[in-house]
Amino acid sequence: MRRSDLGEFEEIVLLAVAALSSNAYTITIAEELERETGNIVTSGAVHAATQRLEQKGYLRSVWGEATSERGGRRKRLYSVTALGGRVLEESRAVRNRFWDRILPAIRMEWN
Repeated sequence: MRRSDLGEFEEIVLLAVAALSSNAYTITIAEELERETGNIVTSGAVHAATQRLEQKGYLRSVWGEATSERGGRRKRLYSVTALGGRVLEESRAVRNRFWDRILPAIRMEWN
């Protein structure tokens, strides 16, 4: 499996979808990303990323029920696919291997 086709923003969108579980739709994903990163995240950026992730097979979406809070419009709810979960696990493993190789003394120099 090649993780090289997963960009940084796509990775955190995928993580946000996993964390939000059954409540992952464009607005909640953007809010979660803003809360966790401290950066402004537009719904357009999230929408574009979820489309790319769905095309890659890392996300799937279904239409939820219409809600009064959205003026009767339905929400597109996202979930992580098995492939998306494997890609996230691989990404985490790569990052952890690098972090494990950084000596505590070097980490102390950063402070």
